[in-house]
This record gives sequence, C-alpha cells and structure tokens, in this order.
Amino acid sequence: MTPRDLVTAWVAAFNRADAEALAAFYAEDAINHQVAEAPVQGRAAIRTMFEEGFAAATMVCLVENLFEDGEWAILEWRDPLGLRGCGFFHVVDGKIAFQRGYWDKLSFLRQQGLPMPAE
Repeated sequence: MTPRDLVTAWVAAFNRADAEALAAFYAEDAINHQVAEAPVQGRAAIRTMFEEGFAAATMVCLVENLFEDGEWAILEWRDPLGLRGCGFFHVVDGKIAFQRGYWDKLSFLRQQGLPMPAE
C-alpha cells in the first residue's frame, strides 16, 4: 500500500471511529504527535488516544488535499463544523512510523462543547 493509499484507508477508519483499525496502521513503536498535545508513542497508546478521542467528541475528517512524496503522505482536511488542519504521515514498510498533525485545539474544544484548558 502506498502512503497515499494508507492515508485514504486511515481516513475511512477515522470516519467510522474505529480505533482498532486505526491502530493497525501504525508501527509498533510509532509516534503520533498532534502539536496541540504531547506526543503519543506506541501502537497501544495510539489506540487508547483514538478510543478516548472518539468517546469525547464527534470527529469527521473530510479530505481537501492528499499528496504523496516518497515515504510521506500529506493530508489537508476539514470537518463539517469548519475546523481545518493538516497531517504529515511517514510510512515505512507499509506502516505509519511517525505522524504530526496541526489543528486549532481551542476551536475544536469550543465546537465540541468540551471543557477549556485551565490557564
């Protein structure tokens, strides 16, 4: 599976809120760093991150652009509420070894009616 194909399948699993399927796309020692959060390392921890995220909020990823460059896929996305972001996926041997995502956490929390962080 190419990095682009993998991210396309990743988006489908994300939109089903399928934490188990999402985790299967990651290498055992993968790192997922959403810059609004601390990095999460390891497939099991990434699965837990998705489980907790889907339990707390309704999340949908609408692909705006998806690019591939060698071992990298770059995803530009939006959600139905207007939040936008992008993700960079480093795919090695058919698994995500590293992911970094950029999005506005404050807008996300407001849209989802979640508690604001303490200052």
